[in-house]
Amino acid sequence: MILEIDFNSDEAIYVQLRNQIVMGIACAEFTDGQSLPSVRQLAQILGVNMHTVNKAYAILREEGYLKLDRRKGAVVSVETLEKQQELESIEESLRMLVAQAICKGITEEEMKQLISHMYHQLDRNQEEL
Repeated sequence: MILEIDFNSDEAIYVQLRNQIVMGIACAEFTDGQSLPSVRQLAQILGVNMHTVNKAYAILREEGYLKLDRRKGAVVSVETLEKQQELESIEESLRMLVAQAICKGITEEEMKQLISHMYHQLDRNQEEL
């Protein structure tokens, strides 16, 4: 997987990096237990500072996508199959939601509001955990 950072984006670089790795997991570009580049290596590849990569990796570890494997001295992707299933179920739910909206004649704007509401509800539920 090739990671690319858009330095002109308003989105923080570490968030872009985190999102690209999550998408790589969702698209099965990473296998369970596969080593990712070290913080130093990835920072050099992307031309960013090590703090940026460290922060992205820390978020991914907190979310359960990655774990530290001290034996290898690297960050390792873990539970990718579980995460892929989780992401696929969300995608399937969105497809169902869009199909229902079309059948009920919901406008695009109403659909955006509904999705926004669902997203904020999920966000609140995760904060409570």
